[in-house]
Amino acid sequence: MTRWFAILPLLALLGLAIVGGQNLLREEKPTTSLSDNRPAPTRSFPVLQSADAIQFSPPNEGEPIVVNLFASWCAPCVAEHPLLIELGQRHPGRLHGLLYRDTPTNGAAFLERLGDPFHIVGVDEDGQGGLDFGLTGVPETFVIGADGTVILHIRGPLSPKDLDRIGGLL
Repeated sequence: MTRWFAILPLLALLGLAIVGGQNLLREEKPTTSLSDNRPAPTRSFPVLQSADAIQFSPPNEGEPIVVNLFASWCAPCVAEHPLLIELGQRHPGRLHGLLYRDTPTNGAAFLERLGDPFHIVGVDEDGQGGLDFGLTGVPETFVIGADGTVILHIRGPLSPKDLDRIGGLL
């Protein structure tokens, strides 16, 4: 009987290993989702290196825009940056940035070092604007329709396929 008690922890560990292995082999959850047309946040943000303010909803131009939430301390943000440069070149004036939980000094240095693909960059130092967007972690990208609704939400770094999908909505 005591032998079985010695084997029980090993069986439990084996069970956990099997469940963990199945989770690792399972297909990843999609990182892109179409929105349920929820309204984009109406909060105003100070503009990076300016005394002005920006509000993303509804878009000032009356056309859909892209808002990318990023931070200088975010490694995936560095990795996706070349795709943001490409997106900004494909759709001039339509890509906006929101510096999330970071200082303006660090954000400006980040963009100077990697290039600035954004038409305009808002600053969300306290992170409340990110929460308004429904941010789960940087980087995340939102396409806001001309009527001020979120029509696409991409969690995590952009992929080349995401650029095509975003371009179709712009």
